Amino acid sequence: MPGAAAQPAAASLSEARASTAAATRQAKSWEGPTTGPRAQPKKTISLVVDDLRNGGALGLAQGVREAAREIGWSVKVFDSGGTTAGMREALAEALAARHDGLIFCAADARDYRDSLAPFAARGIPVVGWHVAPKSGPVPDTPVAVNVTTDPAEVARVTALAAIAESGGKAGVVIFTDSRYSIAMAKSAMMANFIRACPGCQLLEVRDVPISESATHMPGVTKELLAKYGSRWTHALAINDIYFDYAVPVLVVSGLPITRLSLVSAGDGSASAFLRIRAKTYQTGTVAEPLNLHGWQVIDELNRLFAGQPISQYVAPVHLVTNGNIENDVGPDGVYDPANSYRDAYRRIWRGK
Repeated sequence: MPGAAAQPAAASLSEARASTAAATRQAKSWEGPTTGPRAQPKKTISLVVDDLRNGGALGLAQGVREAAREIGWSVKVFDSGGTTAGMREALAEALAARHDGLIFCAADARDYRDSLAPFAARGIPVVGWHVAPKSGPVPDTPVAVNVTTDPAEVARVTALAAIAESGGKAGVVIFTDSRYSIAMAKSAMMANFIRACPGCQLLEVRDVPISESATHMPGVTKELLAKYGSRWTHALAINDIYFDYAVPVLVVSGLPITRLSLVSAGDGSASAFLRIRAKTYQTGTVAEPLNLHGWQVIDELNRLFAGQPISQYVAPVHLVTNGNIENDVGPDGVYDPANSYRDAYRRIWRGK
């Protein structure tokens, strides 16, 4: 499989359970940056998004807008609609707008190096979100920093949650999208953890484009139910959106809600939280702190505008389950860590 990670050592059932317990604990203290440049004045930012139908990208956009209002900037959103042609057009429109900075969201930076290069040539700083398999600067691209949780840790937590839940006997199908290196990295690592589990079975890794999940997932789900029957006990996915279109098929098929467990390696969508709260197939999602990430990308741009280094902050991985959802997810259906990150960034930007 392209981008496959090194085979991990087999985790014992007790280790899988310990990992799951640790990942579900609340993060109550801020471990990110506490110093940095004051707010740079009057900036206008282009936010180029792969597909706002993706709950992760939408949540990030909402966080960016909130943080921009706080720092005193304006944001213009360009939505590619989930196609390569659309992304190139959106980037061209953002370049033509001649804004001060670019946030590039949820597409592979290396695939769009030629479209990003003109931003660098004009001295426009570029910050990414979910645009590479790792956090930090993206080599051979103009992206100064890719903001994301650690994909390796996300994959580990997701796979070990399935192993723990199944008592070390999971039969797993993994859904991924080969258009994105971060998705392939996550799915490859999840697959390797399942392979390393002696009593588990990796049934299949299925490549379904996120932007086409509404079209393909109903038929794919029917096919997999017929193909694997009771051997299929767990579905893992690189994004909750796959389950939005799989669950209606599971309901219509009459499958008991406890017979198949769905666990997502991102991003913590409102629909996923509804399923987890109702105990309807989905048992967990490794929820990205989307609003926090929106504040972080604004802060990283502010550092670049001020000629200062990026913060190198990576938010910790968190697993939302039915056991912690009442504390972790508010009535607005958003996972928003109660670690006072807004206050921390406000103090930095105000020079306090």
